[in-house]
Amino acid sequence: MQFRTRPLLRRVALTGAALLAAAAALPQAATAAPAPDAADSGPSGGGLSAVIRYTENGIPHILAKDYAHLGFGTGWAQAADQVCVLADGFVTVAGERSRWFGADAAPDLSLSSATKNLSSDLYFKGVRESGTVEKLLATPAPAGPSKDLRELMRGWAAGYNAWLAQNKITDPACKGAGWVRPVSTTDVAARGFAVSVLGGQGRGVDGITAAQPPARTAGASPQTAPQPQAQAQPAPDPATAAEAAKAFFDSTRYDMGSNAVAFAGSTTASGGGLLLGNPHYPWQGGRRFWQSQQTIPGELNVSGGSLLGTVVVNIGFNEKAAWSHTVATGTPVNLHQLTLDPADPTAYLVDGKSEKMTERNVSVQVAGGAPVTRTQWWTRYGPVITGLGTGLPLPWTTATAYALNDPNAANLRGSDTALALGKARSVAGVQAALKRTQGLPWVNTVAADSAGGTLFTQTQVLPRITDELAARCSTPLGRATYPSSGLAVLDGSRADCALGSDPDAVQPGVFGPGRAPTLLNAPYAENSNDSAWLANADRPLTGYERIWGTVATPRSLRTRGAVEDVAAMAAKGRLTVADLQAQQYANRVPAGDLAAADAAKACAALPGGRATGTDGTAVDVSAACGVLAAWDRTADSASRGALLFDRFWRRLTAGTPAKDLWLVPFSAADPVRTPRTLNQAAPGVGRALADTVAELKAAGIALDAPLGEHQFVVRGGVRLPVGGGTEALGVWNKIEAPWDAAAGGYPEVVHGSSHIQAVGWDGGPCPVARTLLTYGQSANPNSPYYADQTRLFSQERWVKARFCERDILTSPKLKVLWPRERR
Repeated sequence: MQFRTRPLLRRVALTGAALLAAAAALPQAATAAPAPDAADSGPSGGGLSAVIRYTENGIPHILAKDYAHLGFGTGWAQAADQVCVLADGFVTVAGERSRWFGADAAPDLSLSSATKNLSSDLYFKGVRESGTVEKLLATPAPAGPSKDLRELMRGWAAGYNAWLAQNKITDPACKGAGWVRPVSTTDVAARGFAVSVLGGQGRGVDGITAAQPPARTAGASPQTAPQPQAQAQPAPDPATAAEAAKAFFDSTRYDMGSNAVAFAGSTTASGGGLLLGNPHYPWQGGRRFWQSQQTIPGELNVSGGSLLGTVVVNIGFNEKAAWSHTVATGTPVNLHQLTLDPADPTAYLVDGKSEKMTERNVSVQVAGGAPVTRTQWWTRYGPVITGLGTGLPLPWTTATAYALNDPNAANLRGSDTALALGKARSVAGVQAALKRTQGLPWVNTVAADSAGGTLFTQTQVLPRITDELAARCSTPLGRATYPSSGLAVLDGSRADCALGSDPDAVQPGVFGPGRAPTLLNAPYAENSNDSAWLANADRPLTGYERIWGTVATPRSLRTRGAVEDVAAMAAKGRLTVADLQAQQYANRVPAGDLAAADAAKACAALPGGRATGTDGTAVDVSAACGVLAAWDRTADSASRGALLFDRFWRRLTAGTPAKDLWLVPFSAADPVRTPRTLNQAAPGVGRALADTVAELKAAGIALDAPLGEHQFVVRGGVRLPVGGGTEALGVWNKIEAPWDAAAGGYPEVVHGSSHIQAVGWDGGPCPVARTLLTYGQSANPNSPYYADQTRLFSQERWVKARFCERDILTSPKLKVLWPRERR
């Protein structure tokens, strides 16, 4: 396909003296290529190249003539900002962490849940040596990646490699490191594969790589490499396993989450839709977002955030539509309980016939030691696994083993979905893109368009576990775990318990998009990581299978607060982007609205103003009563009493069951307002007050200290106060920070609000958008874009998005690069 890029490229080159002066000020390596002219087919006239226009806060607007060139510009620009984080991830997917960082060191959990480098390497090296990614790359679309996506990945690898070859690394995290290396298209695709299985195999890496059979009977073939001895474990108790599975798949406990809301034109001032997206992702490591605009004239023009190492905009907007994602409640895996061959624990029975497991012998290089070789065991259903997390053991005995089915291990379509979303012109187009590509592994989609449409849909790749199949084929373990968590444990000895296929699914064994919970054109559509049920409280979604999520069950405080807020906004009407901005930084604490006044009353009623702490010590808590009563019920950085309530509430909810905490229990008929009314007589109330007051006093922290004095980050030696609050408080602007009293309280954010976008349309030619990348474009402390947006976040400010050409070219911070391959 031919694209007309020369007129636009010429316009960029001839914009005027200010533009040329900006380009002349760039580092020599970046400006070595001449400006394009009419004789060039692109900026370099040779290999892959792109035009990158940087505006405020280091946001690149990447212009290219086709997908390979666009990938090149994207790979170059990502490397310029995040080379060390990217290189670390490529070490992970190559299975080489033990070689470079030691076998027992811990990965950063960006690309799997592996607790040690060795287990991470055994898994990813096994993926490499089995050719999994190469097979997926070779699968024709729509089941496999499109030609356009393959070209993007090829170009991205070339752009990353060109940046490495033409620039010096200044980030101390990897400056001079031997593990920073060029990458291939397969490396880029392997990173995409890791993202796809994050919710499935990625969460079971330790259990997959540790799985070893019990001692074999005489005559069985020996293992090909020395293995650790399988440890005898008791069979999982169904009731205990049900609770463990519920906790394991509880999306509110993940280190990723999100809020997103779309408002229909009937609620807005302009009649166009509005979208506020607020993902809660890690602030460090390989799951950071990165901002850009990607443009192929006449083909693609999209702006937004990309997960590092991905070649597309994952959440964002174009001229006519905007979308965000929220982590979904769908359970992306299931288990098959195997009945083993009595003569061989590495064979299993299906309809009475024995099938041998497939052995994968994987060797990993280890720093300072001999290579480590382990065997992994695979079945027709997937890998044998001996546990999901620490709470759900799945022991491999002489009679039984468990295999993990993760359909996203056959899904390399996620970036095709993002690419299709970037081209959508309406919420109908968004829905069509999701149906056509079917690549989202573990997220919902919330979207709005310029015509005033809204969409919520849980179109994601899930095992095709119907309630009927679960009822017919669940083992005793599965009959406990499926109702509690959506985790089906099916009888693997029966062929009639195999997963079926839907006619509209592009992949066997998964639900088609027609089965996904979907809400179209409601006045508002909102999700905060609970199930689809209350995407709009006035139009509840029901009738979906348990694996998608629950119906008529208690919602998180964040969901309840969000639904209250957005329903009130929709009812008020005449909404604009400014209203979205106000919602993002409102920092209302739903837990405070529900319980702070009653907590203050319970405090004031304590005899002598004293309460007994966990250690039995009587503590004078009288000063806390007035602080709680006077608190403004927000988590603003200036809020006095927010820190006291935060520490009290965490303790109280951690140690008090919900049935004892509230006087009015949950009602499915009133799910947003229940449960409510704090039980002031609950014994945990006084104990939590005593422990909190003692803790803050010991740390030298005043009970009424402003939150931002003790919830902050340090960048460049400067403390930046941070507003927002933890999951238990229900704050929309979610912030998770470990407590460190010696360091002053909450001295670093680990995950929370990340790439925020507030998008609308006012009838003009360009979308109206405000964005913020809370941690900035670069992890390099020497970069000017290391902390600039964090300072804005601390000040509750925004970045005005520059989407249209006139806005880009008139930026006072405009700098232009013409990077190219040097062959």
